[in-house]
Amino acid sequence: MDEVEAALDAVGPRLREVRARRKLKLSDVADRTGFSVSTLSRLESGNRKPSLDLLLPLAKIYQVPLDDLVGAPPSGDPRIHPKPIRRHGSIYIPLTRNADGVQAFKMILPAAKKDVRIPQRAHEGYEWVYVLAGALHLKLGGVVTTVEAGEAAEFDTRTPHGFVSANDKPVELLGLFSPRGEQIHIRDE
Repeated sequence: MDEVEAALDAVGPRLREVRARRKLKLSDVADRTGFSVSTLSRLESGNRKPSLDLLLPLAKIYQVPLDDLVGAPPSGDPRIHPKPIRRHGSIYIPLTRNADGVQAFKMILPAAKKDVRIPQRAHEGYEWVYVLAGALHLKLGGVVTTVEAGEAAEFDTRTPHGFVSANDKPVELLGLFSPRGEQIHIRDE
């Protein structure tokens, strides 16, 4: 068996494992892709050869790079080339390639306007933030805490939360987010 055949044979089990981690049934994936349950089952069991027209939609639904699904060899270049996302005056820079597991990001929040309201949202997971420069107003539920440069905060993201710059200067922070909800900051007893 050559390298290409071996890589193709490994795609099915990899697809099944990613789907199981996402807690999706074949019927869920079929509904979202338009592929039949039979096609997906044959693909996962290795009875159907994977093709780009099948793998690209699956990579999108599972939120993983295509390289992860096909087991592409590493390029040898460890650098990442993040593409900044601009939203509501803030800049988000993803620092991890994989959306599965802990995600790292850098954020630059604009200077706060006078009497700014802190919008909040809640979702599954756990987050840790470290302020690199400036000061951050972190609102958890109804409590606002100021996190200064060099300080970190961690919280359960099921609690309504939001953050903005604490003053008239932008704030830069690093964040780690775990969608599974495990705590990121480990304390040495």
